[in-house]
Amino acid sequence: MTDPVEELVGGPRLIGPPRSPRSREEGARGALIAAASTVIFLGVALWVILTSEAWPAVQRQFFNWDRMVESFPDIAGGFWLDIRLFLLAEVLILTISLVIAMIRSLRGPAFFPLRALAITFIDLIRGVPIILLILLLGFGVPALQLPGVPRSAIFWGLTALVISYSAYTAEVYRAGIESVHESQRMSARSLGLTQIQALRYVIVPQAIRNVIPALLNGFVSLQKDVALVFVLGIREGVREADIYAARTFNYSGYVTATILFLLVSVPVARFTDWYTDRDRRRKQAVSN
Repeated sequence: MTDPVEELVGGPRLIGPPRSPRSREEGARGALIAAASTVIFLGVALWVILTSEAWPAVQRQFFNWDRMVESFPDIAGGFWLDIRLFLLAEVLILTISLVIAMIRSLRGPAFFPLRALAITFIDLIRGVPIILLILLLGFGVPALQLPGVPRSAIFWGLTALVISYSAYTAEVYRAGIESVHESQRMSARSLGLTQIQALRYVIVPQAIRNVIPALLNGFVSLQKDVALVFVLGIREGVREADIYAARTFNYSGYVTATILFLLVSVPVARFTDWYTDRDRRRKQAVSN
């Protein structure tokens, strides 16, 4: 019998041995049990919720279709601002955090001041809740009224996100750098490369491949945390939902905003899991 995967990809499997008929039968049985248990669980949960005495009031306040449609244009406009902030922040975070990680990975007494600065930055920033950093930068720096310093809430909200996530992402990069075998660094140095050249051309490319799943998880987390800038009064998606709720005393706008965030975060999360699983199977195939 032809392997279904081979039929799908039009050729033999690239990763892992072919599955036996017994294995396929067990897989089909497991999928059937999982589907049945999921349907039963969802059915019971829906029955409990929909038969609750408070459900009609909750439905009017949170799941009113007319209110959701009415609030959608403003919330979607605000959500588009979230997406733009998220994409810009992600590019800056990946770049800045890589530089910090490379500085922290430099060796030798001459680089101690740079390493100390990198470690201090990471330790201090990781110790501050991101919401506090947004409030301190968003309200504190503009209040100084320094000449030439931006006073835009969007600028400082974005800056706080980049600073906070750069500290965490730098540690992810550093873990990837340390996962590369020491012989790679020694070989690069024996060829006459400087420390920075060895990191740039030999260590970092391998390190990035090792930490892509962790970077993708940070990608998902940032896509949600970007909404925290609403505390500065920025009219992004959550803020627009908040304004709608204050104006109409109805919370359906929050559900609209939730759906918009889910439409982006769930596909990215599924892609992250798929990539992580593929990377794990590829490494197992190489090790075997």
